[in-house]
Amino acid sequence: MKSSRRDKLTSLLLVGPLLLFILVFFALPLSAMIGQSFADRSVVAVLPLTAEAVAGWDGASSPTAHMEQALMADLTAGREAQAVGEMIRRLNSIQPRFRSLITKTIAALDQQAPAGHSLHEIDPRWSQLPYWQAIAATASPWTDRNILAALDLRREGGSIRSMSQAESANRAIFARTFAISGLVTLSCLIIGVPFAMIAARTQGWRRTLLLGAVLLPLWTSLLVRTAAWFIILQDKGIVNQLLQALHVTQAPLGLLFERTGVVIAMTHVLLPFMVLPVYNVVKAIPVTLMPAAASLGANPPRAFLRVLLPLSMRGILSGAILVFMTSIGYYITPALIGGPRDQMISSIIAFYATGAANWPMAGALSIVLLAVTLALYAAFVRLSPKGLGA
Repeated sequence: MKSSRRDKLTSLLLVGPLLLFILVFFALPLSAMIGQSFADRSVVAVLPLTAEAVAGWDGASSPTAHMEQALMADLTAGREAQAVGEMIRRLNSIQPRFRSLITKTIAALDQQAPAGHSLHEIDPRWSQLPYWQAIAATASPWTDRNILAALDLRREGGSIRSMSQAESANRAIFARTFAISGLVTLSCLIIGVPFAMIAARTQGWRRTLLLGAVLLPLWTSLLVRTAAWFIILQDKGIVNQLLQALHVTQAPLGLLFERTGVVIAMTHVLLPFMVLPVYNVVKAIPVTLMPAAASLGANPPRAFLRVLLPLSMRGILSGAILVFMTSIGYYITPALIGGPRDQMISSIIAFYATGAANWPMAGALSIVLLAVTLALYAAFVRLSPKGLGA
């Protein structure tokens, strides 16, 4: 009994650092990102009294005097200019002309005491319901606006509708991301599977040379590899010069800033993730199976399709899912090699995070990408349990 407890304690101590690492550097940031994606305190931070006053309002009747007094009290209270600006941008995104209305109201309230005055005397627009409905819609500190926007959706009058193509294109970018990832996975399958099988069946220095050619990219910086492809694929690069020297083409091919260049560069970067799982599986397959199949009358193609390929499927599927999941989140290679129509969702997330400083939107896009990825992985595992089994 004591020995069993000691073994469990030892196992826990060995796994403890890994669990702590996952908790600190994955679980906590992920939970913070999820919370920030659903949080929206831009309005309630400036209009706390108004948020309480509109909580029981039905949205159809005229605004009450209590709501007007609460709004005037909030607008006359000292607030940071940045917070007021964020509130105005949020409200103006729902109801146009809110910026001028808030600015005019604050200026009027600074010149006179709010007591004994009504908002519609300052501006007749305060008697219109859409402006109060916008405040009521944003008064909650929680919202699904960012998640809906990540899917090119929005709420209008209580219903969810699709945005126009001019307003957002996130769904098209998600589709492009999965299309490029699928092409890269297919390229790695075509190149990596035969290469891994050949490497697993060779011996001595030949195997060392083949594995070294695969492992060398892993030992090189991703930025260096991408910059090298930038030089190789340009109009006067090695590829175009070789094609023209062999009279395959008369003019340089457009490989740089095109989808073809992105797929080539990403295939080179991710090829080891396909080769190594297939190599490990094929290496464990007895070499006598193919001669045994030949002795039973199977020709080499039939023996490969009926014997070697099914036994190698676990490594092939593992490599495919590894390459696909890794390529979904690629950023540097498409950004340097691809053009505007080749940017993947990671570039959009980076723009919202660093360029626009819109962390809630960046987090919402990341959550959607994570959810879709997990759904695809779950479907993959369900449809191929034998391929990923032990």
